[in-house]
Amino acid sequence: MKNIKIPKHSILALAILMTWIKTYVVYHTSFDMKIENVMQEVILFINPLSFLLFVYGISLFFKSVKARNRYLLITSTILAVILYANVAFYRFFSDFITLPVLFQTSNFGDLGASAAESIYFTDVFYFVDVALLFAAIKWLPKVTEVAVRPAIRRAYFVLAAAVLFLNLGLAETERPQLLTRSFDRELLVKNIGMYNYHIYDVYIQSKSHAQRALADGSELVEVNNYVRSNQAEPNYEVFGTAEGKNLIVVSLESLQNFVVNEEMNGEVITPFLNELTKDKDTYYFPNFYHQTGLGKTSDSEFVVENSLYPLGGGAVFFTNSGNTYNSMAESLNEKGYFTNVMHANNKSFWNRDIMYNALNVEKFYDVESYDIAEGDSVNWGMKDIPFFEQSVNHMAEMEQPFYSRLITLTNHYPFHLEEKDQFIPEYNSNSGTLNRYFQTVRYMDESVKSLFEDLKAKGLYEDSIIVMYGDHYGISENHNEAMAQYLGKEITPFETAQLQRVPMFIHIPGSNQGKVVEEVAGQIDIRPTILHLLGVDTSKDMQMGADIFSKDHEEFVVFRDGRFVTDKVVYAGNVCYDKETGLETEAKACAPYIERAAEELGYSDQIINGDLLRFYDEKTGNLLIDETTERK
Repeated sequence: MKNIKIPKHSILALAILMTWIKTYVVYHTSFDMKIENVMQEVILFINPLSFLLFVYGISLFFKSVKARNRYLLITSTILAVILYANVAFYRFFSDFITLPVLFQTSNFGDLGASAAESIYFTDVFYFVDVALLFAAIKWLPKVTEVAVRPAIRRAYFVLAAAVLFLNLGLAETERPQLLTRSFDRELLVKNIGMYNYHIYDVYIQSKSHAQRALADGSELVEVNNYVRSNQAEPNYEVFGTAEGKNLIVVSLESLQNFVVNEEMNGEVITPFLNELTKDKDTYYFPNFYHQTGLGKTSDSEFVVENSLYPLGGGAVFFTNSGNTYNSMAESLNEKGYFTNVMHANNKSFWNRDIMYNALNVEKFYDVESYDIAEGDSVNWGMKDIPFFEQSVNHMAEMEQPFYSRLITLTNHYPFHLEEKDQFIPEYNSNSGTLNRYFQTVRYMDESVKSLFEDLKAKGLYEDSIIVMYGDHYGISENHNEAMAQYLGKEITPFETAQLQRVPMFIHIPGSNQGKVVEEVAGQIDIRPTILHLLGVDTSKDMQMGADIFSKDHEEFVVFRDGRFVTDKVVYAGNVCYDKETGLETEAKACAPYIERAAEELGYSDQIINGDLLRFYDEKTGNLLIDETTERK
């Protein structure tokens, strides 16, 4: 073995080759990225190479073989960790890691079982290339320590640059204006590669942070014009219907609409919610969509309070908790409401204690406000039935009118439930997650029933309006096979978009005006809809949503990743579908909405990243352009 000579840069070539092939294999085995043609497959294959050539090529500047090999091994390990972190993250979020997510460290301690469910023993194979590289360094014959000539290095990096430009050129041909679609992370990874995507993400996040420092009131002019031109007049037949009543808003954790009015193996999944869909005092919205991003529940809170879109690259609750907002809580404070949020979890989780101050929420009833007895906790915290009981007790002590927003926990991934709380058996698919989901949804349904009973027992029911909505999806695309079994149909991009429907209920006791509202709407419409029911004028508010009851309400729902739904079409996976048939239709049917969806997301991002509401007077609707210098 000692007499065998190997090429001088064999370890470098081996490191590049193994990481390249592993990354390509992981693309196909661990991520659900749709490849539509040969060119896309070619791009997917070559896109890791330019970055790997550059980053591993730095070893050519080391003079000693030992230092060079040490660098290669450390770099290989770091890249393996980055790739695996994205795999584990994707298993639950069906998305890729962004820079702001890495700084949400206060959440890490609360992840518990959810994180454990996303890690498997076989994941050790994601690091097999590191082990092989270590073995090669240790046991392959050593080469003579000879410095790399500058001409060789130049030629090497010219090759790396050529591969990069080839990749970008092919990607631009396949997907024009690719780098303007920073909200579509799957598209970026598929075209420029996992590692280049993370570099681009750092650039985008740095750019957004610089936006606030450089922002001034003039940037609001165009945004304000857009908001005013799309403003919907209230429907005065229902405006003020619930004026003066208490407002109780319930965030139904991970509840999707496919379980409502349905059965699982002969078992009714949501008997109480089913009754509400037909209740004379309840408006039920079956074509209502969540619009959250990586911030999940915190994103839904943000959308509901502000009628703005969440950010595409992280949770607003973390990245922009110091901004100025015109929240629903602030509007109701001015109307004499006592505003509060109830959530039996740590106050710092999702940075809520800081963000609620920015939203002008008067009191946060966190885990310290609840007596959690033995057996009253599961998954991420307090079970919903005792949570609702104690929350209503808190409400009974509040000065009225009050606005209470309740955040449930039991129906949370990984959807475990003690036997005593199981009202129905598990489902029988190949996904334990989906199998358990039906049980925790059934428990949630029972808890909502108990909430109504508790409110009646405390004499709060008649004087309250109860709004309930699903906060985000519970079953990700990783469980499409099991979902196809339950639904009895293939899960196409169209069906995936339709599975983003979450139930929404507005219950007004004694109104006798309940009905099923088929209007296509989203979480961004909740704020103006509720405030108008309470008789609060929003004509001067900077909001992207519209009152669902308004005759001017447009059936156009934009998802955070650029997909959208109208009453006629669904745009998903870069394909236009007929909403009624679910079949692919002519691209021109979606064309007018694609640019507008991006424009609307862009305006909302400008407001958040630039903290532009500090330049806006919500009472008069005036832009504070003259005060720009002073207010910055």
